[in-house]
Amino acid sequence: MSKITISSNLAVSDNGFLFLPSTGESFTLNPIGKLILTALKEGKEQKQVIDLITKEYDIDKSSAEKDLEDFISQLKNHKLIIEQ
Repeated sequence: MSKITISSNLAVSDNGFLFLPSTGESFTLNPIGKLILTALKEGKEQKQVIDLITKEYDIDKSSAEKDLEDFISQLKNHKLIIEQ
């Protein structure tokens, strides 16, 4: 798994509202999305994020990995992250 960097232009509110000033786009996160994005912004590795998801929610590791991959794919599609 590669290192994920959140776009520096992305503004994130406490309630999970995202705003990308460069394009004017806005997004809303559900609680698990907010947990993932917050962890990634803190510089956590994907494995650490998966551990957080499985501890916070009643979900198995395989499902957490799939959810994380899907979420990262969505962030890439909207050009909100940089994968290194």
